[in-house]
Amino acid sequence: HMLSLRYTALSLRYSAKATCGRLPVYCMSNLTPQKRKMVKIGTHDGTFHCDEALGCFLLQRTKEFKGADIVRSRVPAVLAELDVVIDVGAVYDPDAKRFDHHQKEFAEVFGHGFVTKLSSAGLVYKHFGKEIVATELGLEESDPIVDKIYLKVYKSFIEAVDGIDNGISMWDSDQPPKYTNSTDLSSRVGKLHPAWNEDDSAEVYYKGFLKAVELTGDEFLDSVNYFGKVWLPGRKYVVDALNARHSVHPSGEVIQLSQYCPWKEHLHELEEEMNVEPNIKYCLYEDDKKNWRIQTVSVGPGSFVNRRGLPTAWRGIRDAELDAVSGIPGCIFVHAAGFIGGNKTLEGAKQMAYKALEME
Repeated sequence: HMLSLRYTALSLRYSAKATCGRLPVYCMSNLTPQKRKMVKIGTHDGTFHCDEALGCFLLQRTKEFKGADIVRSRVPAVLAELDVVIDVGAVYDPDAKRFDHHQKEFAEVFGHGFVTKLSSAGLVYKHFGKEIVATELGLEESDPIVDKIYLKVYKSFIEAVDGIDNGISMWDSDQPPKYTNSTDLSSRVGKLHPAWNEDDSAEVYYKGFLKAVELTGDEFLDSVNYFGKVWLPGRKYVVDALNARHSVHPSGEVIQLSQYCPWKEHLHELEEEMNVEPNIKYCLYEDDKKNWRIQTVSVGPGSFVNRRGLPTAWRGIRDAELDAVSGIPGCIFVHAAGFIGGNKTLEGAKQMAYKALEME
C-alpha cells in the first residue's frame, strides 16, 4: 500500500504557570483533593522516568483524555479521584483505568510474540495504541496498515522503554558490554532531572517532567510517521526485488532495488513470509550520486554481523587500486569492515556481487 497521508506537525507549548494549557501538571503530595479541581491523568511526583512521561503523552492523544490535565502525586486520596492513573498505585486494572507495573505479581506483556514485561508506557500503548496510531496517520482503526504500524512501533520504539524501565538486559550474557550507550531516550529523559548540586524543588521537577513529556512525545510521533509514511511504502520495492532476484543472479542471493528505500528490516520479514531460500547475501541500489552500491545483509535486524561480507582482499581499498585487485572496472571503494562497497555502474556492482559470492 502506498500511503498518501497528511502529516500533522506536533507543536507543543507548555507553561509552568498555565492552568488551561495543553499539558498542565500539578504536584499535589501535600494537598487534599478538595483543594484542587479534579483532573484526569495521574502519575507519581518526584523523580520521573521515560515510561510515565511517554504514557501521559499517549493518553493525551486519545479521544477520552485529549487535553486532560495531569496530576503528579503519590497520595492515595488524590489518585482515587482521577479518571486514569499510570505508574503509581500498585494496581493494573484496565477497566478501572489503573496502569501500574510495580506490584510483585505483575507479569503483563504486549503479546503478539513479545515477551518483555511492560512498563506504564507499554501498558498505555497496549490498550490505546491502535487508536493513537490511526489518528496520527489519518486512517480508520480497522485499517490493516494501522495494525502493522502499531506492532512495528512497539517493536522499534516502545519495547525498549519497557525493557529499560524494568531493568531487562538486551542480551543473555553475564559479560559486560563492549561500550556504553547514554543516548537512548530513557537516558536523555534522566538527564532532565536536576543535578545533585542544583535546585531540586518541586517546581524544578515540574519543569523537567514537562520537558520529558514533550521529548518522548515528539520522538513517538516521529516513529509513527516514519514507519507509516516512509518505511511502509518501501515494502513494495523490496517485494519486487525479491520476486526478480533470479534475474540478477542465478543463485537468487542478490537483489537489485529499482528505487532506494529502507530495505533491511523489510527484507528479513519478507524472506520469512515468502520462504526465500537461500537467503539474500547482497543488495544493489543506486545512490544519490547515481553510482551503485553493494551492501551486505546482516544476520538479523540491528546486527553488525553479516551473512557474507565483501571479500577480505578488497576491504579498505579504493578506485584504481580496487579495480586492479578485483579485476572489475569502475570500483569506487569497499569499506574496511567489508559491509558496503561502490561502483560507478550497475554492471560493475553486479560483477562485485558475483565475485563476492565466490570469494572469502
